[in-house]
Amino acid sequence: MADPKGFLKVTERELPARRPVPVRIMDWKEVYEPGDKNVLRRQAGRCMDCGVPFCHQGCPLGNLIPEWNDLTWRGADRSAIERLHATNNFPEFTGRLCPAPCESACVLGINQPAVTIKQVEVSIIDEAFAQGWVEAHPPERLTGKTVAVVGSGPAGLAAAQQLTRAGHTVAVFERDDRIGGLLRYGIPDFKMEKRHVEARLRQMQEEGTRFRAGVEIGKDISWTDLRARYDAVVLATGATVPRDLSVPGRELDGVHFAMEYLVESNKVAAGDAVANQITAEGKHVIVIGGGDTGADCIGTAHRQGALSVTNLAIGKQPGSERPEHQPWPMMPTVFEVQSAHEEGGERQYLASTVEFLSNDAGEVRALRVAETEYVDGRRVPKSGTEREIPADLVLIAMGFTGPETASFTDDTRPETTDRGAFERDGAYASSVPGVFVAGDAGRGQSLIVWAIAEGRAAAAGVDEYLMGSTVLPSPVTPSDVAIGLQPA
Repeated sequence: MADPKGFLKVTERELPARRPVPVRIMDWKEVYEPGDKNVLRRQAGRCMDCGVPFCHQGCPLGNLIPEWNDLTWRGADRSAIERLHATNNFPEFTGRLCPAPCESACVLGINQPAVTIKQVEVSIIDEAFAQGWVEAHPPERLTGKTVAVVGSGPAGLAAAQQLTRAGHTVAVFERDDRIGGLLRYGIPDFKMEKRHVEARLRQMQEEGTRFRAGVEIGKDISWTDLRARYDAVVLATGATVPRDLSVPGRELDGVHFAMEYLVESNKVAAGDAVANQITAEGKHVIVIGGGDTGADCIGTAHRQGALSVTNLAIGKQPGSERPEHQPWPMMPTVFEVQSAHEEGGERQYLASTVEFLSNDAGEVRALRVAETEYVDGRRVPKSGTEREIPADLVLIAMGFTGPETASFTDDTRPETTDRGAFERDGAYASSVPGVFVAGDAGRGQSLIVWAIAEGRAAAAGVDEYLMGSTVLPSPVTPSDVAIGLQPA
């Protein structure tokens, strides 16, 4: 595939430059400069004819990576987007937000920097939108069957698009005022501008998908009524219950979950007025949690004019190289510097929060933290190492524990696993007849690429349930997830 000698002639990764920090923190636009097409093709040409492309194994969608690398290198851009869309409904999302497990599995990555797969992917779809090649594909005929998709994040949108194209009449329900779920209100614009979401929604509307924003199932429509109105239901509500930090002072003003903060910030960036907005302006900010959500909070705080930003992680700082217990082609845990980390602030590891301290007005004024020590495999604060860090705003970004279930009644609530996710079988069907589960609601907090893969797979399960058979592709099954397998 691609240039037979490309990986020998070009041995370094080349990516578009990020905009200068002093410039980009003044706005909410994406951080990357426009890429050079010649550089892109040179990088695509590094993709080897490796015999067994392990990038397929690394990608839950089974993206045809060597094929569209080859087409990009040859300048066949329209053919490249056709191969990319064959397996991925939304490459403009994954190309910006996915941590690229495909690159960790790249065969070239054994002894050289991996191919810039993610950059090639996003460049293909951006060119396709610019050239008008992303067209609606409405079904040739309707089946007469109806499907309700609850949740409009990547899993719900992928399921909806697949089912609409199969000829079913699909309505997507979203409790927020705009469609997009996590893509809309959980991801800051500096990582993905919302024009990309809007462009894809226009395509889906032209195909026939119907969107119902501002409708909360279980409140505005009961789950019983929804099931009665539609032939099938797909639950794609995500894993939205945040993991809390139960230490003294948690109830103080100024201590918030990360998503409370990010949702409001994204609404304001979209032009909405938010009363009593949680803002970092003029404040000492502490972000607890070292993952992607924590980084999103850091970047947002910089753009709001925080006085200082401190990021606390309870564990050890990962190494810069692949650890021995995570050999190729596994996705390793390594120290990462995201764009938000470049913009300022301090990152502290082995930091355990002991207590939130208050001022006379009942507002947070500082955190008491201690060094983390490992005792019998548990991470606990080390006695005698306590110290205080000033804080006017604390954001808890420690992940999520599972889907919300309070809106269900006993007879409509699907069975859950011991980890709180909705149970489903190999066809993504829940314990409630006609109700299917896709994405984080069934697998727990995960990657956007897994959400899209599960949305596509659940759509195949729904189609077979409604029609007796299906031609829709099913990239993964829940059993694959359970034993750690990914598509070849």
